[in-house]
Amino acid sequence: MSATSEVPAAFRNAAGDRGPVRLVREGIGDIRSRRRLVRYLVQADIRKRGADTLLGNIWWVLDPLLQMVVYVAFLSIVVRNGPPDYPLFIFAAILPWKWFTASVTDATTSIVRQDALIKQIQFPKIVLPVAAATAGIVSFAFGTVALGILMVFFSDRISWYLVFIPVIAAVQYVFTLAFSFLVAAGNVFFRDLSNVIGHVLRLWWFLSPGLYSLAALDQVHFIQANPWVRTLVNLNPFAILFEAYRIVIYGTPTGPPSAPDMAALTGLLVASIGFLALTTYIFKRLEPNFAKII
Repeated sequence: MSATSEVPAAFRNAAGDRGPVRLVREGIGDIRSRRRLVRYLVQADIRKRGADTLLGNIWWVLDPLLQMVVYVAFLSIVVRNGPPDYPLFIFAAILPWKWFTASVTDATTSIVRQDALIKQIQFPKIVLPVAAATAGIVSFAFGTVALGILMVFFSDRISWYLVFIPVIAAVQYVFTLAFSFLVAAGNVFFRDLSNVIGHVLRLWWFLSPGLYSLAALDQVHFIQANPWVRTLVNLNPFAILFEAYRIVIYGTPTGPPSAPDMAALTGLLVASIGFLALTTYIFKRLEPNFAKII
């Protein structure tokens, strides 16, 4: 039986008579009751990524800096376009994006790569993408070392607004966790999803204001002629997240750092919690079929 025909039947029959609210509550209970297992899996993911070794930690410092150098060289030297202090401008987006892509990539295969364990032991599978998404926080923390090094060269932009970074990161974590549940469950039924995700993330990066600002988009003739495109851009979660990170780390091309748009972050948090509830329901609905499909 093909994967495409498995999904509807699995979704209809997996959870029996349990309703959406009960499934979401069950998912939350699974995570809370298996905190020690989640902690163990997080540590295992960290070791797999090499983040508990000296070289692994150094790479999390060097990799975003190297990405920054590539983009700065292309846009500043070849295209000759970019705001003042462009390295810091772009790094404010590269660091959280690296965290997101690493977490989502690991979460996508978090279930299928544990196929032997799933067939042998009965445990809530939802802890697997939770561990993958949570392990990314540790790597992100090491990445802030690179941010600290970079800010030494732009000391005039150092401000107390940097304390907002954990607040923004918390909002990003909720969204990342929700997205991780979706791709982890989806990859069980559609194994090519792990390959597709890489291309989706690459396109998502270029469609997000990482290399440019939202203000720069307003100067584009196509955007001015088609304001609905600007509305779509505003719906991109990373349009809000990148702008929030950037305003507290970099500021604006003409101004110093300031507080992020808390209304926008709050709206994204509420939407992410709703998204998390939805993907938790989908995950728990399909979970009983994982062992059979794998």
